[in-house]
Amino acid sequence: MSDVNPPRGVLSVSAIRKRFATPGRHLAPVEEGIPDGPLKPAAVLVPIVLREPEPTLLLTRRTDHLHHHPGQVSFPGGRVEVSDTSPVETALRETEEEISLSRSHVELLGHLPDYLTGTGFQVTPVVGLVSPPFELSLDAFEVAEAFEVPLSFLLDVSNHQRHVAEVRGHRREYYAMPYGEYFIWGATAGMIVSLQRFLQS
Repeated sequence: MSDVNPPRGVLSVSAIRKRFATPGRHLAPVEEGIPDGPLKPAAVLVPIVLREPEPTLLLTRRTDHLHHHPGQVSFPGGRVEVSDTSPVETALRETEEEISLSRSHVELLGHLPDYLTGTGFQVTPVVGLVSPPFELSLDAFEVAEAFEVPLSFLLDVSNHQRHVAEVRGHRREYYAMPYGEYFIWGATAGMIVSLQRFLQS
């Protein structure tokens, strides 16, 4: 992707790389109702695809029959396995298993602060630039579809909504970013807010 005159409001690839090369501290959004006791470690890949004329974010929609978060929009990723040497390895392995995106297409930039979920997970968001062309092959058991959203849309705070729901008898506030037919919310939206705060801080 070229850095020459990116569209108005669009971060250049060099600006994204520079921001991760000079990290600053910030707090990630945290869901309400975090359970007591140890959380289950997990990691996801936050894949910024180098499209023209602007980068996109690659997301997936989970199948409707899964026990955890059925039908929800998510990043590729999952629980840390004993054989994983790091959260980065978890994110890359899970991405290859879920959508067959080879790690050879991913330029790792770093990671965002861990995101704690009300369902008992401590998720490390690993951020990488993804170079096309690539072909995806979805794990039909876990992934219903994969799609891309312009990064500029997701980084625009005017598209960040706050919703309230009652979950298991507790009031819960969460971020949401409706995009066309997709409702991006919960942990995925929270991690996108974390990315926005990091890149634009």
